Amino acid sequence: MNSEAERSVQGPLGGPPGVAPSEWVTFTASAIEHVKREMAKANPRPAGFRVGVTRTGCSGMAYVVDFAEEISADDLVFKVDPDLDVYVDSKSFQVIKGTRVDFLRDGLNRLFQFKNPNVKSECGCGESFNI
Repeated sequence: MNSEAERSVQGPLGGPPGVAPSEWVTFTASAIEHVKREMAKANPRPAGFRVGVTRTGCSGMAYVVDFAEEISADDLVFKVDPDLDVYVDSKSFQVIKGTRVDFLRDGLNRLFQFKNPNVKSECGCGESFNI
């Protein structure tokens, strides 16, 4: 597993106008490096990285991540690194504001971990949550 120093939170370089810094979506150094490494493999190179939520699972919602191929008018943009913009649609933002995204390696396992201050409960398997 990553050391605490590797998982330190990277302060966003900028967030959307009118959104308090305490509500910004942040990424750890580990998450930034993982996303940048994967984006470098993509052809064509995506505009950025998208984080959102969808209704699913036993608790009602689950996180979704993907490359941002197109930017929508309702996307909020978080500059988490000089070379990485994170896009969150306005509906998802209401659920994930203030979330910290980490990327963990444990043996053969690799996964994004979301520290969302809005979550009230999670299902037993950890795949979905409720606010």
